[in-house]
Amino acid sequence: MERGSGAAGHRCVPHTADVRIEAWAPSREECLAQAVAALVDTFADTARAQPTGDAEFRVPPADDPDLLVALLDEVVYRLDTTGELPLRAEVTADDGGLRVHWTTTGTDAVELTGAVPKAVSLHELHLTGGPSGWSCAVTLDV
Repeated sequence: MERGSGAAGHRCVPHTADVRIEAWAPSREECLAQAVAALVDTFADTARAQPTGDAEFRVPPADDPDLLVALLDEVVYRLDTTGELPLRAEVTADDGGLRVHWTTTGTDAVELTGAVPKAVSLHELHLTGGPSGWSCAVTLDV
């Protein structure tokens, strides 16, 4: 389904040298969860992956674009330090910040299909809401 249809989704879009993702959903929190899924889809095939753990953490209060960066930075950090990969993210608002619960697996349990992101770029970053729901776009350095 496409943006504006009331459904949630995400996609990767062509971008020179890096990876650009877009996500959309009726709510801000669901849009953020879709951004996590989009990030993972840029480099891993998780279709047959089985959950091996859960993780929960809080993102401190910030404006909406900074919440998006902090959330995706956490994915990149955990990939780099522990090999932990979110299979599903549940994001809820929490006093100006976010509470995030992930169902996880290890990167060794999935097929890597692309370059693992190394950082989230602030260039052309956005997370906005409107009458058709929320959308975001971000460039990932690989």
